[in-house]
Amino acid sequence: VQVLQLFREMAESRVERDVITYNVAVLACGKGRQWEQVLQLFREMGDNRVERDVMTYNIAVSACEHWVQALHLFREMADSVVERKK
Repeated sequence: VQVLQLFREMAESRVERDVITYNVAVLACGKGRQWEQVLQLFREMGDNRVERDVMTYNIAVSACEHWVQALHLFREMADSVVERKK
């Protein structure tokens, strides 16, 4: 995926990647049916302290090939919303 290559080059060039750039990369991988890469980027967002938004979760859930993964992401989204409301 060319988008993913550009996304990685941004990191190498020390260009800050935000929720928008992550969402574009996640969407590109999802459309390419690379669900494992989607989940890796999703985890990377958390590791890099990039706050996931509703779009991030929607893209990731849509890309999941197994309902168990989708359910896990859905629960995580619900938990994150609860944490922000506190």
